[in-house]
Amino acid sequence: MAADALSRVFSALADPTRRDMVSRLAAGDATVNQLAEPYPMSLQAVYKHLKVLEEAGVVSRPPGPQPRPVRLDAEIFDLMDSWIERYRRQAEERHRRLDAILAEMNEQQEGSAA
Repeated sequence: MAADALSRVFSALADPTRRDMVSRLAAGDATVNQLAEPYPMSLQAVYKHLKVLEEAGVVSRPPGPQPRPVRLDAEIFDLMDSWIERYRRQAEERHRRLDAILAEMNEQQEGSAA
């Protein structure tokens, strides 16, 4: 289940317009019209982008009459963060091992040159 949610989030954020919307929502809630302002697209296209973000769990809109605020659901980023952190730690461990090997090789070269 987590992998499916993660795939949906990464897929939703693959689009630069949706990433920009998320960036703007990180500063605060906005109505759909406010979100649509800077984009040279129809309001219908903005709603399609928001639907992808909603289905991925990145944003939400409370039920009720229009205008409804669009809210960033920051909890979804915890899932992304834990996935990224796992691979960051693995990469750092590989770099530490490589550094240790290179340091050992350097010491051996210095010892044989003396």
